[in-house]
Amino acid sequence: MTYAETLAYLYAQLPMFQRIGQAAYKADLHNTHALMEALGHPERGLKCVHVAGTNGKGSTSHFVASALQEAGLKVGLHTSPHLKDFRERFRINGALVDEATVVRFVEQHRQVFEPIAPSFFEWGVAFALWWFREQQVDIAVMETGMGGRLDSTNVVTPEVSVITNIGWDHMQFLGDTLEAIAGEKAGIIKAGVPVVVGEAEGPVADVFQHKARQAGAPLELVDQHAPLPYPSALAGPHQERNARTALAALKVLQRRGWKVPEEAIARGFARVVGNTGLRGRWELIGQAPRTMADVAHNVDGIRVVRTMLAGEHYQRLHIVLGMVNDKDLGKVLDELPTEAIYHFCKADIPRGLDAGQLQAQAARHGLVGEVHPSVQAALQAARAAAGPDDLVLVTGSVFVVAEAI
Repeated sequence: MTYAETLAYLYAQLPMFQRIGQAAYKADLHNTHALMEALGHPERGLKCVHVAGTNGKGSTSHFVASALQEAGLKVGLHTSPHLKDFRERFRINGALVDEATVVRFVEQHRQVFEPIAPSFFEWGVAFALWWFREQQVDIAVMETGMGGRLDSTNVVTPEVSVITNIGWDHMQFLGDTLEAIAGEKAGIIKAGVPVVVGEAEGPVADVFQHKARQAGAPLELVDQHAPLPYPSALAGPHQERNARTALAALKVLQRRGWKVPEEAIARGFARVVGNTGLRGRWELIGQAPRTMADVAHNVDGIRVVRTMLAGEHYQRLHIVLGMVNDKDLGKVLDELPTEAIYHFCKADIPRGLDAGQLQAQAARHGLVGEVHPSVQAALQAARAAAGPDDLVLVTGSVFVVAEAI
């Protein structure tokens, strides 16, 4: 098969949560264990950092990977979802996996994999672990999907487990209280493996402390009021929190014997975008009018966006907004500014929420605007309507941002 044919096979044959939602969710690790057996257990012996959390786990993973790369290590990085290219999920020292390797893996393993009937994500985790072993990476940074306990990545035994924070997202899968969601994320805590928790207090912190005690895992709750010793290339107080969490994880690695000099951490934080290719985090994608994109898609993420907007100077605000159809829209819409001019759209995925339905729901929260037939049409309309001193923001969904950048 060509690479295009291989991708078509993966998208057609494997249920993909990012596209279709709940029908693709596998609530156990049976398939992943079967895939590991078929591949000769590439997860065993892999040195890695395992990162979970509601928000910030992607940025935190990239901070850690960038610092390790600056320390001269060969660093694998597995994240999801991708924005423009499937291969963004699989990097070594920032470089995407080559197309030929993806084709080779699928051709070699499809006959064994098909009876297992894995999801798109399960197949991707298996590929990442197989590739990292083949390439003999020194260490890999593995970001979970939505959960922790039942996430396909949870077959690894890491050097350090990292949980960034707990917020409201994927409640239909993870639970309808923050404590329940924390319990699912805490499922990545392994016996004797140090765990770093970026943000937790009260009953949520209790969940992590209880799980860590049960597992005999040393627990560190990050002091988010401590000064960050190294400037970050990613803007905003939320990214400072992610950087503190990443720093705490790197300190654990240092204590475990990894040679990660302080100057490598400083360079890694300063060069995180160039080193890892991270995109969509309060990213400038256009000028005159100034146009920003952010992948925020839940309540806490949109609150962060509001904080970022408070630091911007503009006359009018135009928001290109699209969402998926399985979120708690009311809470998210309550966080969005009513004074903005909205351009509603739907990403080109089955899971996308119809733009007309989004407009109707938004109106009940005081958000007013026009419906557009596509993300690009909405973006073009917003930019055309905006004056040179206005601000255009694209947000609400990873998939909307992917079509805008």
